[in-house]
Amino acid sequence: MNVIDRRQALAITPFFRLGFRPFFLLGSVLAMLAIPLWIMGLNGWFAEWQPTGGWLAWHRHELLFGFAAAIIAGFLLTAVQTWTGFPGLSGKPLMALTALWVAARLAWLVGAPVWCVVILDGLFLPLVAAQMARSVWPVRQVRNYPLVLVLVLLAIANALTLYGVATGNDQLQRQATVGGVWFVAALMSMIGGRVIPFFTQRGLLRKEGVTPWPKLDWALLIGTIVLSISLMLGWAMQSNSLIGIGFAAVGLGHLTRNARWYDAGIWRVPLLWSLHLAHAWIGVACLAMALWHFSVFANMSLALHALTVGAMGGLILGMIARVTLGHTGRQLQPPKSMTWAFVLFNLGALSRVVLVDWAYMPGLWIAASCWALSFALYVWHYAPMLWQARVDGHPG
Repeated sequence: MNVIDRRQALAITPFFRLGFRPFFLLGSVLAMLAIPLWIMGLNGWFAEWQPTGGWLAWHRHELLFGFAAAIIAGFLLTAVQTWTGFPGLSGKPLMALTALWVAARLAWLVGAPVWCVVILDGLFLPLVAAQMARSVWPVRQVRNYPLVLVLVLLAIANALTLYGVATGNDQLQRQATVGGVWFVAALMSMIGGRVIPFFTQRGLLRKEGVTPWPKLDWALLIGTIVLSISLMLGWAMQSNSLIGIGFAAVGLGHLTRNARWYDAGIWRVPLLWSLHLAHAWIGVACLAMALWHFSVFANMSLALHALTVGAMGGLILGMIARVTLGHTGRQLQPPKSMTWAFVLFNLGALSRVVLVDWAYMPGLWIAASCWALSFALYVWHYAPMLWQARVDGHPG
């Protein structure tokens, strides 16, 4: 609040005062609609309607580089103001970035020419990375340099995916999106390691928090980035015992952090247990990847959906439910129905990871319904908070 001109900030339309507002809302709307659309497309409901590259290419791309990228942008472009004292993106620049994201989503969905999709979609992540670099570099905030690095790597994964769509190379699309998903896991590892113990201490009014283990945090971040690069380049897309050992080590590291952060009091606070469960899904996903590399599982689908649905979707839902309250000047007490959103979400994640092995299509529909309803509850309750001014009268 002290790094911006208050009068100038209050003159901006509330929806474009900080990045979390447009990107949390629009990203959640995309999440709410995208999974049911994908299941309907998979079942041939849209015989004459094909997104650019087809429904599979759209599904792989949009949940990662559309939905997740929007939430990441909203969170980082908001948090960086607090971290650095450098004003966050707002007003017309934020409006332009939001319009670019929306245009890319519409271009994909309506089946626009590939060159149009490549231009619109390919610009978004580099612009977010540039804005982050512009914020952290002048103040030499070294601890946040890895965030910029991972954003750049995520942009490269997106560029490879787009090139795969343009050339009809399905294998390149697959390995680039799988690598991209694990780059998001690296971001979740870094940000989750900062905020989950802090939120737990504050939320439970504990006098002391968990003592950090910086070496473990750095090992998990570096290990995940290395494994992600190996997936993106195709080196780890076949069973490999050495890669399996790497995933097993990272998975055990994440579960160790979960055990250290655990406090029985979290079960009284939905904004806490939702985050702890989501982080636990990262460890489960890593161990499942290890088992696939050890040839125990026939494919990596279980691991990927444990990560994308359980961890990525769960951490996003829990974080945006909390961050929206805090950044709109409200007490950290979510609407009561958000507890059901978190419960539904995790039931859906279990359905997608476990139930589909016994009943594929019913399992998909249950998972899709739980996912869509969870994000619909967020949109219903939080949309007014996001497009209205802060309740305490402050900018932001």
